[in-house]
Amino acid sequence: MRHHTIVCRLGAQDTVRVAPARADSHVTGISFIEGTRRLGFGLEQMLEQLGELGMQPSERAVDLALFAAAVTAADTRISRETESQDGWTREVDLHVPVADPSVWALHSGLITVMLNFLTGDRWGVHFRARPASLSKLTERPEKLRTADPSCVCLLSGGLDSFIGAIDLVARNEHPFFVSHYWVGSANKHQVHCFEALKARFPAARMHHLRAYVGFPNDVIDGSGVENTLRARSFLFFALAALAASAAGGNVLIHVPENGFISLNVPLDPLRLGALSTRTTHPYYMARFNELLSVLGITAQLENRYRHKTKGQMVSECADRELLKRDAKNTMSCASDAKARWFGKEPMHCGHCVPCLIRRAALVRGFGKDDTNYHLSGLRAGIIDTNKAEGEHVEIQGLQAG
Repeated sequence: MRHHTIVCRLGAQDTVRVAPARADSHVTGISFIEGTRRLGFGLEQMLEQLGELGMQPSERAVDLALFAAAVTAADTRISRETESQDGWTREVDLHVPVADPSVWALHSGLITVMLNFLTGDRWGVHFRARPASLSKLTERPEKLRTADPSCVCLLSGGLDSFIGAIDLVARNEHPFFVSHYWVGSANKHQVHCFEALKARFPAARMHHLRAYVGFPNDVIDGSGVENTLRARSFLFFALAALAASAAGGNVLIHVPENGFISLNVPLDPLRLGALSTRTTHPYYMARFNELLSVLGITAQLENRYRHKTKGQMVSECADRELLKRDAKNTMSCASDAKARWFGKEPMHCGHCVPCLIRRAALVRGFGKDDTNYHLSGLRAGIIDTNKAEGEHVEIQGLQAG
C-alpha cells in the first residue's frame, strides 16, 4: 500500500512549501487555477452559470466546492486495489488553500469523521491560506439578478430525484436544480428530466445548474482509476451549497432519496461495511449540515423521503401521469455502462440492487415497469445466483411495499 498526499495549488502564485505528514507519502500536486484566476476541473462552470443569473456565492462556499473537488480527485484517482493494504481502505491526506484557514482547521476533526464514514478510508485534512493575490475567487456579477429560487434540489437523473423535482414544482416551489454529470450517461437523463418538467409546468420558475467536475486518469502518478465513487455525494452537496450560498438567506437543499437506499442496510455478507454506500445516510447528512453551520453557510440538507420506500414515492408522486410517462427516461442502475460489454449503449442492467428496487417500486406504483433492462425478465429463465446477474435477485420485491 501507499500513503497519499494531495497538495492543492492555486496556480503559479501558490508556492508555499507543504510538508507531508509522513516521509514515505506519495505526494501529488494538483493546480486548481487555469491562467491567472479561473478555477479548473469544472468548478468555474458553476460560477459562470451563477454569474449569468446575476448571483455570487460566498468565498467560504467556493472553498467548500474546491475542497470537495480535491476529495473527488483522491476518491476517483487512487485505486483501492493497488494503493491499499486490504484492497479497500486507502490513506489520504489533503492540503487545501482556503480564504480563512483558522475556521477550517478548527473543524478538521468533524471533516475527517464525516469522510471516514462516507468512504471507508482514512483521511487527513490540512488547510493553509490562499495566496494574497487570490483572496477572492468570485467576482461581482456584471448582470442584474434574474433568479430568486425558493430552494435548491439535487437532480441526478435518477427516479427518486425526478419524483422529488416533480413534487417541488407541483407545489409551486421555484427551485435551483443542481446536477453533476461527470460519469456514465447521467447527463442525458438529467437534461431529459428538466426538459420534461419545463414542458409539464411551463409557467414554473426554475433553473438547472450543471457542473462537469472530473480529473484526468493520470492525475495521480502510478495509480489506476477507482470506480467505487464512495465520496460522490460530498461533491454533490458542496455544489448544491454553492448554489444555496449564491441564492442567499436560509436555503433548504432537497436531497430526494428513499429511506431504504439511504440507510442501505446490508442484505447479505457481500454488502457489509464499506461495501454499502452511505451517500445519503442520515448520520452523514447530519454531519454535513454541521459543517455548513460552522462554516457560516446558511443552508441545510433535507431528505423529505427518508421515511418512505421507493414504492411509496412512486405511488404518492404529485403528478403520477408525468412520472408514469417519463420514469423510463430516468437512470437508477449502479453500473449502466456495463451494457457496453455486450455492444449496447448504457442502460439499466436489471439485476443490481438499485435496478431490482426500481423494478419492484414501479410495479407497486403503476402495476407495470416499461424500463428497458439488459436482463429484461427475472422469470424468463433460470438465473444463477453465483454469477453477477443473480447475486442480488433474492432481494427483489423487498421494497415493493
